[in-house]
Amino acid sequence: MDVSLTTWIVTILVLLALVGVDLVINRKPHEVTLKEAALWGVFWVALAVVFGLGLWFFTEPQYAGEFFAGFITEKSLSVDNLFVFVLIMGKFAVPAQYQQRVLLVGVLLALVLRGIFIGLGAAVVATFSWVFFIFGAFLIWTAWKLVKEAKSDEEEEFEENALLRWVEKVAPTTKDYRGTKLLVKEHGKRLVTPMLIVMIAVGTTDVLFALDSIPAIFGLTQEPYIVFTANAFALMGLRQLYFLIGGLLKKLVYLSYGLSVILGFIGVKLVFEALHGQGVHVPEIGIPVSLGFIVVTLAVTTVLSLRKSKKDALAAEQDAERDAGKDAGQDSEDTPVGTGS
Repeated sequence: MDVSLTTWIVTILVLLALVGVDLVINRKPHEVTLKEAALWGVFWVALAVVFGLGLWFFTEPQYAGEFFAGFITEKSLSVDNLFVFVLIMGKFAVPAQYQQRVLLVGVLLALVLRGIFIGLGAAVVATFSWVFFIFGAFLIWTAWKLVKEAKSDEEEEFEENALLRWVEKVAPTTKDYRGTKLLVKEHGKRLVTPMLIVMIAVGTTDVLFALDSIPAIFGLTQEPYIVFTANAFALMGLRQLYFLIGGLLKKLVYLSYGLSVILGFIGVKLVFEALHGQGVHVPEIGIPVSLGFIVVTLAVTTVLSLRKSKKDALAAEQDAERDAGKDAGQDSEDTPVGTGS
């Protein structure tokens, strides 16, 4: 796929313009409603679909398939980010009206960092074909790790990374939020606000997730332009997804299992491609098969998760009613019976 420098520049400028429009429309801090999140979420998904169709008509159908497979994979993996974002918002006690701004700036920072990762990854893939062995093994290991974590009963907690700890150590910080301001000046001293700290937390934490999502998408396409745009569209709609399915996250009890299956599948695909590049005759997994497998896995995971959550909720309700009945019976036994006069 031959992408000119002009196309790269135009793509980045259009994305920045869309972000600018988003900032202008939502410049006033407010608590995001489900309707607003749904409308913006549909908007970003529609843009991704239009972009993919543009690749279909103006390049080759194969590239469109790679984009959609990459976009769906990155979108599904980014849902896992939301669990950590919820922990970050809770840890730093971010007021509801400021959460939208935190996520927007944090996601932009994440996109810049991912762009650097993608550039480095593309250079490595182009130079060393055997790196697919490493990518594949890493994804298979990550898949196993996800399954192990899903079986664990330990509650996940947010741990600050080294950069965040360093910023908090060297930068004097105000105790409370000052609107959406990142820096304030008090008594002649320049102070950072918790708003800046939490934005750094969101942006840099995403880098840890990029360690598996970037190799995963390189397992679906080796085109840097498609890798970047798929990541961009997946991340730009992440903020709305946070508000839209925030309450649904706890119901996706099998999400980690579904993601582990997808990562494991792509890991095997990468290993097969590496073997094929070494002249070993192994099955080739095409984009239609990859796309179908990813969609079916996510659909099955979602359906089974919702059924399990519904069943657990019904069982909890029945247990509560049973306990209430026992308490009522106990109270009646303890009530003294009056005697006649």
